[in-house]
Amino acid sequence: MTGVCGCCGALRPRYKRLVDNIFPEDPEDGLVKANMEKLTFYALSAPEKLDRIGAYLSERLSRDVARHRYGYVCIAMEALDQLLMACHCQSINLFVESFLKMVRKLLESDKPNLQILGTNSFVKFANIEEDTPSYHRSYDFFVSRFSEMCHSSYEDPDIRTKIRMAGIKGLQGVVRKTVNDELQANIWDPQHMDKIVPSLLFNLQCGEGTESRSPSPLQASEKEKESPVELTERCFRELLGRAAYGNIKNAVTPVLMHLDNHSLWEGKVFAVRCFKIIMYSIQSQHSHLVIQQLLGHLDANSKNSATVRAGIVEVLLEAAAIAASGSVGPTVLEVFNTLLRQLRLSVDYELTGSYDPTSNIGIKIIKTHEERQLQEAVIRTIGSFANTLPTYQRSEVMLFIMGKIPVPGVHPALVSTASGPEGTRMIQVMLLKSLVQVTAGFQTTNMLTALPSSFLEPLLSFSLTEDPEVRLLVLTILLSLIDRHDNRPKFSTISIISDISVLKLKVDKCSRQDNLFMKKHGQQLYRHIYLGCKEQSSGRQHYETLYTLLALLSMELANEEVVVDLIRLALALQDLALSTDESLPIYNRCAVHALAAAYLNLICQLTTVPAFCQHIHEVIEVRQKESPYLLPEDVFIDNPKLPSSLEKAEGDVLFLQSKITEVLGGSGYNTERLATPYVPQYTDEDRLSKRKSIGETISLQVEVESRNSPEKEERTPAEEITFETLKNAIVDSVGMEEQERERRRQVVEKFQKAPFEEIAAHCGARATLLQSKLNQIFEITIRPPPSPSGTISSGYGQSQSRSVPVYEMKFPDLCVY
Repeated sequence: MTGVCGCCGALRPRYKRLVDNIFPEDPEDGLVKANMEKLTFYALSAPEKLDRIGAYLSERLSRDVARHRYGYVCIAMEALDQLLMACHCQSINLFVESFLKMVRKLLESDKPNLQILGTNSFVKFANIEEDTPSYHRSYDFFVSRFSEMCHSSYEDPDIRTKIRMAGIKGLQGVVRKTVNDELQANIWDPQHMDKIVPSLLFNLQCGEGTESRSPSPLQASEKEKESPVELTERCFRELLGRAAYGNIKNAVTPVLMHLDNHSLWEGKVFAVRCFKIIMYSIQSQHSHLVIQQLLGHLDANSKNSATVRAGIVEVLLEAAAIAASGSVGPTVLEVFNTLLRQLRLSVDYELTGSYDPTSNIGIKIIKTHEERQLQEAVIRTIGSFANTLPTYQRSEVMLFIMGKIPVPGVHPALVSTASGPEGTRMIQVMLLKSLVQVTAGFQTTNMLTALPSSFLEPLLSFSLTEDPEVRLLVLTILLSLIDRHDNRPKFSTISIISDISVLKLKVDKCSRQDNLFMKKHGQQLYRHIYLGCKEQSSGRQHYETLYTLLALLSMELANEEVVVDLIRLALALQDLALSTDESLPIYNRCAVHALAAAYLNLICQLTTVPAFCQHIHEVIEVRQKESPYLLPEDVFIDNPKLPSSLEKAEGDVLFLQSKITEVLGGSGYNTERLATPYVPQYTDEDRLSKRKSIGETISLQVEVESRNSPEKEERTPAEEITFETLKNAIVDSVGMEEQERERRRQVVEKFQKAPFEEIAAHCGARATLLQSKLNQIFEITIRPPPSPSGTISSGYGQSQSRSVPVYEMKFPDLCVY
């Protein structure tokens, strides 16, 4: 019996004896390296035995785990790792199954050291590129277990950190192992992403207050030992960097849900940080997919609190800035449509005090200041998006926003019904502020195509409202559009500059496109500047902006003809300030005088005509001595000292049109046009009495360039417009409208109630009358055409004229070539 028992060891298979020999008697001695080399050589020589080696190692490890012999467990895992690294053959798949079974056994243990040991082995396995694909391997358990380890709440903080880091490394290994293997279960499926992404965000959030980046790569390993944040961020970036076009949505959706569930939009900081990582990590051509998801999420949260919506908008702002290298996607206008819709909703919420206007009781308390912050964030975001677009697309966006400005009677569908007229006005102001952001820094070589009539005309019509805020916004938009050489800051304040060379102005020669633009729109611009100065509610800011607009027109779009028109306009403004017919306050009169003086001082130095400059400077010197309140330095200050009346404003303190015409005529300027006073053309817009807001102005801008052309002005003197003529026009038009309305009502009633025979007889009589009139007209106007070959006698002896075709005509020889 003793002999039989003694020979059992020798009868065991060789692979088992080789495996047994790698384990020392004392586990502290570690793996027996010499025997491990023999086992490795045997596995390479007989690859068909590899799966049996793995199964036997797995069996021993399970037994050692159950008996708490953790030293032997470590040795078994080390042996498995070495075999995996050494053996790349066709039969490795079965060996991997044994290996994963052992890793799973360790991860299921409640001992942190075993969990970390199993994770480290799995990470080493994940870095191995297998030669043959696997059809049946599943990593669902590992995704769940590593995600659970990422949320570890172990009592000891050091061990807790190690477990969490092991979980992060494990997830990183799963992603690396599966992301490029088409035969594996798709790691991008929501069931996996909903576990992986929140686990990473949880660890990223835990270290939000700490430094997220090491100063150098050498210190990175030390940093990872202290905190899992750096490792988490690297893993998150790697995950996103591997995402293809169709997987972006599945990767971003869990981020949105995590931020929702943990109320992280309100703070904005973490949400912005997350999406900065996302935008910088994904491929640049996929950026618009993230932006579209954010827009959809913003719509889904339309009835959430303002702080949540503001947080999403702030994230959009940052994402747009990062995606600035290209377009924000194929649906550019949809981006702006969503943002403008949120702007309109915010205004409604602010004024109605409820997220649901149909119910009388608001679901949540709406705070006005939070809605205002949201509105400002939306406007900033609109500007940020616009700055990422090329010029032609930005022009489309400008037209798009202009079309969204609600004007009752023109765009009734866009009017805010929930919040009434005040809501409509607020939306108008918000959209104009958005246009200010979109047009900021707008530069184009061809203004005629970049700023078509469909944009400029409604914009200029908005400058005729009585609302001073709206007028100021319109002027600001115009300044952004015209200023292409950054001259605008140099004219931010009105002052008399003795030498404009100190401003270092950038002036280019006016191009052909600029000349065409001014020929088409110049008269409209002059007219709206004149009417803007005429408004009683205009303040210091309005006049400073109007001065800047005049100066920029002189810098950017002025040829000789435009310069003459601008000088005539400045003199017309002086006459406006002197006119007693206008009910302008004394401050406005002084401000218009000061504006005209400052502009003439600028334009005279730009024209470089010495006699012109001398006249302007002489008048300014007289004003400085006698009437300082007619100069900008004494008007555009906090507490201007104004006279009780301007009756003394005459003589040497005024700029003389005759004198300016004389001195400029000597330098080749058109004296006839200079001598003609500028009179703005009045259109239907100006006959609307007391425009309280844009909402009450039906903007029907008519084509006026033909009426406003200089040639037209020279041929026909402008009709004098008085109060009586305006009154008669209004009364007559009202009476005619009533008569026309009554006539139409009678016609409709007749056709509705009269018998068919009567209607037929009536129409027949009208047709007969029309035909008889046409016959009379034809008899009067139609004459036989003359015959080039003379008259032809008819058979009755009468001369009859008929036309002869050209090919039958007989020409003299001299006419034939």
